Amino acid sequence: MKRHLPLRFTLFLASLCLSFASHSENNDFSGNAELQTFIQEMSEEHEFDRDRLQKLFDDARQHQSILDAISRPAESKPWHKYRPIFVTPERTNGGVRFWRENQDTLQRAEEKYGVPPQIITAIIGVETRYGRHAGRYRVLDALATLAFAYPPRSSFFRKELKEYLLMTREEDLDPLEQKGSYAGAMGMPQFISSSFRNYAIDFDGDGKRDLWDNPDDVIGSVANYFHEHRWKPGQPIAHKVKVHGKKYRSLISDNLRARYSQQELLDNGVILPRDIPRDIKGTLIELETEEGPEYWVTWHNFYVISRYNHSALYSMAVYQLSELIATARN
Repeated sequence: MKRHLPLRFTLFLASLCLSFASHSENNDFSGNAELQTFIQEMSEEHEFDRDRLQKLFDDARQHQSILDAISRPAESKPWHKYRPIFVTPERTNGGVRFWRENQDTLQRAEEKYGVPPQIITAIIGVETRYGRHAGRYRVLDALATLAFAYPPRSSFFRKELKEYLLMTREEDLDPLEQKGSYAGAMGMPQFISSSFRNYAIDFDGDGKRDLWDNPDDVIGSVANYFHEHRWKPGQPIAHKVKVHGKKYRSLISDNLRARYSQQELLDNGVILPRDIPRDIKGTLIELETEEGPEYWVTWHNFYVISRYNHSALYSMAVYQLSELIATARN
């Protein structure tokens, strides 16, 4: 038996049978065998109507600009070029305003989840400038383009496309109306579809999880995301350090998991601050500045930030912006 669909989603899919029939000859994905397999899987595994899904994808469009954008992410830049994109006076001032306007909700999120207001605020600032730039692509187009026209990550984006269709059905959303980034990330906090389903929450109790227009839900969802990824309240995030000798080089890697004891760091030439809790582990990262390499020891909470975007540059931008916001606010 087919699952009962929410009214808005059902009416929308039914309307496609008439509205988009004329577009089939120009469909960017009309001859894509992988799409046909995907539609069959969604029908068999998740009880979607095959014909209605076909009509939905008849209106999907492949965008070369999406393929171009994912091939040159900002994270490929050196730190001294990456930092000025995100750590700016505009985002700092915007963060102070966002904090002031949402002070009660940020405080409630910290009390419930243990995540500081400046971290939640900085995430939203880095992602969308506090909701001002949440993306211009239809999420369906972005995910279909990357699922069926970008082989390096097609498996990941097919999974996200599945999650998106499930999400829009569950939330009774029009799958053609939702806008997002070139990678299909949505709303003020830029959640991908799987993150929305797993971590988005209704923080104001109105019965909806709205990450586009409801700051309460956005704040609560970001805090919940970090909580579920084991944020440790009160622990440090990162410290800039000096190094000596050559042994420290063996500690530097792209793996941001905090895995070295402080004694291991010291034994390998890393000079640590004195005021660090002695039972926590860290790792060493190197950032490229115009003056030369810069070294930081990052702790578990830095790793948690990186679960949002698996990049040391991204995580450092969030951390440094959060510090500037907190300082400016105080």
